[in-house]
Amino acid sequence: MATLGSIWAQSRDGVIGDGVGMPWHLPEDLKHFKDTTMGHPIIMGRRTWEALPIQPLPGRVNHVLSSRTPGAWSDGAYVSHDLPDLEADAWIIGGGQLYEATLDEVDVIERTLIDATLEPAVATPVYAPRIGDEFELVSDGEWQTSTTGLRYKFQRFERKA
Repeated sequence: MATLGSIWAQSRDGVIGDGVGMPWHLPEDLKHFKDTTMGHPIIMGRRTWEALPIQPLPGRVNHVLSSRTPGAWSDGAYVSHDLPDLEADAWIIGGGQLYEATLDEVDVIERTLIDATLEPAVATPVYAPRIGDEFELVSDGEWQTSTTGLRYKFQRFERKA
């Protein structure tokens, strides 16, 4: 059976974005995201798709969950109303509503924790879902400092059996 994972970066106060993009630049997290998702199907909401700097993300089959009819806006992606039935491990890549809606189906969470508090500085914060007791922290990386000066660490959570 295929594993479904979620991958996101968040500030200490749970902010993952501002409704348009990420309120930070962290090249190390972008590399981690690429290394983790490369070769696997990725699943995202329409706003995340529209915010991508490159459409579709190369090296991955791109799935967009949307009520919109596929068209020129979705060139390069498979569009569906519901989670696709995949036979390969796949990753949910955003946004906030999709993370929240699929958390009960996710087996693994890859989270980049950013050592910053952003809520007061972001006009329309989007939050990561709360990781509940059904998940166990199985890898808690060391704090590292980005080339941009931000501190961050990679964490992995797995659903408890």
